[in-house]
Amino acid sequence: MEREFIFLYHFPSHDVLTFLCYRKQIKGITLKIAGNNHLVPVQRVTDEDLQVLAFVLHSSIFVTGLDLRYNVLTDVGAKHMATLLQENSTLRYLNLMFNDIGTSGAELIAKALHRNEALVYLRMTGNKIGNQGGMYFALMLQINSTLEKLDLGDCDLGTQCLIAIATALTQNKSVKAINLNRPLLYSQEEETTVHVASMLKNNSSLVELHLCKHEIKRFGVERLCEALYENCSLRYLDLSCNRITRDDVKFLGELLKRNQTLEILDLNSNRIEDDGAIYLSEALALHNRTLQALSVVSNNISGKGLVALSQAMKTNMELSYIYIWGNKLDDATCMAFSELIQTGRLKPDCTDVEPYEVDGHVYLAELSHGLKKHYYWTPSYGEVMNKAANASLAVGAVSEYL
Repeated sequence: MEREFIFLYHFPSHDVLTFLCYRKQIKGITLKIAGNNHLVPVQRVTDEDLQVLAFVLHSSIFVTGLDLRYNVLTDVGAKHMATLLQENSTLRYLNLMFNDIGTSGAELIAKALHRNEALVYLRMTGNKIGNQGGMYFALMLQINSTLEKLDLGDCDLGTQCLIAIATALTQNKSVKAINLNRPLLYSQEEETTVHVASMLKNNSSLVELHLCKHEIKRFGVERLCEALYENCSLRYLDLSCNRITRDDVKFLGELLKRNQTLEILDLNSNRIEDDGAIYLSEALALHNRTLQALSVVSNNISGKGLVALSQAMKTNMELSYIYIWGNKLDDATCMAFSELIQTGRLKPDCTDVEPYEVDGHVYLAELSHGLKKHYYWTPSYGEVMNKAANASLAVGAVSEYL
């Protein structure tokens, strides 16, 4: 079904009501009422505004997406949204990221999803629902069989709810992508990673998993890799901003030699250094032919490791996206990646560096490309058209709303 995007950044509530009534003949509309538009003055959506909007949409058959990111919705607004989710049977996409919804609001929304059979993608990103709020969503995952993607990143999740969510996903067959970034963990035992690894051994439907800022170290990496030898569904693994070192990457290197499903690997902001980059390059050059995107941004890698990765791309034609900025880009690195780009092996939109020359010396400049370029923001003027500059969309999207 063809979708239409309607931007309602600063419409008063009564005007939205009138506007929607005139568009009943159109199906597949996504209403974008984001509160972070820098191009025009924005009237942020309040709980009272949402009450009016929910009343309009409760029997709607033409609005399938609702983007309310960066507004000022609280638990009161969450109550109106929960009512909408119980009554509406066509809303498939709901974005509530970075509002002010807390634990009680999370409970209302999660309980509404017990019976909702329409919503496919929910973003709660940045709402401080806490450990108890996460527990409500863990319970929901045991009951709901429709939701395909759930984003609980930056929600202050705790150890207890992470374990509960991992346990629920052991049996859940509908969720294809989940974001559990930046929980609040106070233990160094990596017990949450162990439970996630156990889940991966039994889950055959999860395609995308985000574990950014989970304090993952050697033990956790080893457990995840052991699980992924048995897992045949995961295509996108995000391990960015953890504590993965050069020795820990050996496990990932061995995994890549045997794994036939992983397509995107995000190691951004770890510390794999030259040795870790070489472990990865050996696996990619000689064995792996499924990985399409790799991010090693800010990993303390120097020329030796970066050149090894560039050489791997010459023999591995499947690896199409690579991101290296934030490392030590010496002359050898600049020449190697300049050659890859000039020969057409590496497309300019598929990396985060661009070569330029000064006084006969080749240097690399940074480009604003990456695996999650549009995670926190999207262009105000329309859809993200250049998916190559945002590789996770180009390679690993699991639904039409990703």
